[in-house]
Amino acid sequence: MDKGILGTQGTIFLVLYLVSLIGVGVAGLLKSKENSMQDFYLGGAGFGVGILFLTMYATQYSGNSLIGFAGSAYRNGWFFLVSVTFMVAIVGGYMLYAPKLYTLSQKHRFITIGDYIRHRYKHQLLTYLIVAIGILALSNYMLTNLKAIGYILNYVTGGAIGFAEGIIAMAIIMVIYESLGGMRSVAWTDAIQGVLLLAGVLIIFVVIWVEYGSIASNEVLLLQLKADFFKEPLLMDKIKWLSILIMIFFGISVYPQAIQRIYAAKDSKTLKRSFQLMVIMPFLTTLPLIIIAIIGAAHFPDLDKESSEQIILLMLSKLSHIEGMSYVITLFIAAAVAAIMSTVDSAMLAIASLFTQDIYHQKRPDASQKQLTYVGKAFSWALMVIMVYLAITLPSTIWWLIQIKLELLCQISPAIMLGVHFKELRAKSVLYGLIIGLSFTLVFLLSPLANKIFGFHAGVIGLGLNALTIYLHHRFSSKKILQ
Repeated sequence: MDKGILGTQGTIFLVLYLVSLIGVGVAGLLKSKENSMQDFYLGGAGFGVGILFLTMYATQYSGNSLIGFAGSAYRNGWFFLVSVTFMVAIVGGYMLYAPKLYTLSQKHRFITIGDYIRHRYKHQLLTYLIVAIGILALSNYMLTNLKAIGYILNYVTGGAIGFAEGIIAMAIIMVIYESLGGMRSVAWTDAIQGVLLLAGVLIIFVVIWVEYGSIASNEVLLLQLKADFFKEPLLMDKIKWLSILIMIFFGISVYPQAIQRIYAAKDSKTLKRSFQLMVIMPFLTTLPLIIIAIIGAAHFPDLDKESSEQIILLMLSKLSHIEGMSYVITLFIAAAVAAIMSTVDSAMLAIASLFTQDIYHQKRPDASQKQLTYVGKAFSWALMVIMVYLAITLPSTIWWLIQIKLELLCQISPAIMLGVHFKELRAKSVLYGLIIGLSFTLVFLLSPLANKIFGFHAGVIGLGLNALTIYLHHRFSSKKILQ
């Protein structure tokens, strides 16, 4: 591994691919129609099915999908196949609110999640609180994926690209093409990265299935080496997965960058078709990765937690003697890096728009569209500098950071999902629910107390208290009004 599994030619290819993305940023700049927030942060709100689907796909399937899911499947056994339902659940969350939100966004020209909250509830504190949660969660998202990209580049190049150097180089590339073309450039690079991700996963799946055999053909070996691999999940395991399912359904589906993509759809039919395509992607992305990890457990039975994250790379490296395998390895690494980049650039764009539209613009209502766009670009550069520094210096584990993001994001889902359906719902009910749910979640996340209550994550319990508070306050305040 000292020479790195990517090799000189593979490293050159990867570097050239990454640098070429700046050209996409230039193309996005040339395609821009006007220097406005709507054009820069939503790409003119005219994405067709192809681009919209691919940018949503690439954004949803981060580096954790390729690295983290496979590692979790290796450690948890066959029942981690349940994770396929997690990814399907995200689309279910979208469908709960996206069609109505899209209609509103076209009528009122929303750019951010804050625009909707401000329009719907007309409550500045509630808007600021939800925007702050969105910025915090997305900053967290950027941080985890920048760390992941540093680890991957350092590992696959055998240290030729250092952890810090890899993060810095990737950050510079992303912030350049994002500053040039905004959402248009980000969506186009996402489309390229989405194709690369899907092709990479399917080709690697076929190669490993052919060379290592199916799950059935490895079952005897698995039972000999890891007797508990096919064990029946315990009740606490089932509660844990239910808790994660709830977090993902209500957390990931309200990502601010995902909501921006809803706004960016050309029309409602385009949005609907994109979601229809998204439903099948867990079976073409998550499922193959889980199967690969299960097969890998039979051939690499004694990996620790850190090594298990590299299970797919280990399996491919063992086949390096096969002609053409270097291309497959390069493809997988490029797909993993592409998945991470599409996540980071989308989060960065969303944070910049939240700051510019929902904080700066509210303080400077007379600012021109040109000035607002400039402020957003400058903020993106400043944000990336901070995130790169934190990614290099902070020791926190990736999973712990991801967990915080989801548990916090869960708390804003009632404001969105209930808000589009119940016109009589008032701001104070949502605000009190958010404060209760957020406070409960943070107390457990930031204290020595156990993070799970009867197997459920603190954020899930917090979400329940959030919804209950909204219901009770709405019911009793409505009675007072009637009296």
